[in-house]
Amino acid sequence: MAAQDPPARGGFDLTRWLNRLIARPDIQSLAARLPFSRGLARRDGAEIFDIVQGFVRSQVLGALVELRVLPWLMERDAYPAELAQGAGIAPERMEILLQAGAAMGLMKRRGDGRFRLSRKGAALIGVPGLEAMIRHHHVFYQDMADPVALLRGEGETGLAQFWPYVFGAKGDIPPEDALRYSDLMAQSQELVAQDTLRMISLRGVSRLMDVGGGSGVFVSHVARRYPRIALSVFDLPEVIPDARKRLESAGFDGRVICCAGSFRDGPLQTGADAISLIRVLYDHDDATVADLLAKVHAALPPGGRLIISEPMSGGTRPDPICDVYFAFYTMAMGTGRTRSAARIAELCESAGFEAVRVAKAPRPFVTGALSCSKPL
Repeated sequence: MAAQDPPARGGFDLTRWLNRLIARPDIQSLAARLPFSRGLARRDGAEIFDIVQGFVRSQVLGALVELRVLPWLMERDAYPAELAQGAGIAPERMEILLQAGAAMGLMKRRGDGRFRLSRKGAALIGVPGLEAMIRHHHVFYQDMADPVALLRGEGETGLAQFWPYVFGAKGDIPPEDALRYSDLMAQSQELVAQDTLRMISLRGVSRLMDVGGGSGVFVSHVARRYPRIALSVFDLPEVIPDARKRLESAGFDGRVICCAGSFRDGPLQTGADAISLIRVLYDHDDATVADLLAKVHAALPPGGRLIISEPMSGGTRPDPICDVYFAFYTMAMGTGRTRSAARIAELCESAGFEAVRVAKAPRPFVTGALSCSKPL
């Protein structure tokens, strides 16, 4: 069923008139021939086709990651036949994959037919958690196979099963699911922690509790940068064993207290003068977020600080990553949604916080951040 036809509007609208003109095939053909409009028409056409082929590009990337092509090329240049042999793929098809990778800028084709890793390809390998995220994208892409059904909320999504903790599962989370969640979050959390601490200063904080802190990546970064801050991690009982293991291996087991529980079940522990929510709010709907913020407010002392860090919608200025990738990813999770900094600030103020400060994000595609405080 298609969307309903829009109602007729009276009066002249210049922008709408121009759009109707541009949408005419004869005008597009003319624009491609005229010197003053030719470049613009070609650029628009190329950008539109880049949107059209986006799914294919992401699947090509998935194949390169799954077949470990980029790490191979990190060690030495290779002919397609060399890579094909270990991958169980015909050499001519491996060449098609490598050619596509070169067209995407991840590698370069040499004059002798060998392929060499590019700077962009090396950067992809070096981004913590990116390869793990790409590998699990098949779940997300299955949900996106019928985007209209996803938008209408028809059926259960694969991501909702991949992230069972989102729905408040308690003792029924299998240990392997909890470990899978912790591993992926830990790998992808490195850049988030680094950027958050670039944007938000923790000077003056004596005790920080990271709610939904997973395996302790964020508090590990805090521990290195602020050796005098006492730290604790609060997360589900199924996640805490992995947190203890990771913190112990990092040498922070004696400094970080691990607390098992669910913020859905009751009040948060008191005693911290700062609480962080790192990639927590966008996992949940507004009602759950409002309840959590109220519990954070109750747990903090007067003057206590709240730090929030997660990908944020561009709001009135839509962001090309957060308002596309993260918006649909959280929709497929079943309960989450990306919010603008302004919307998060509203929720914080409704919970009783004040002095909301939105930080300028160096890499919005990694995370945005804001802080606020409980009134004295």
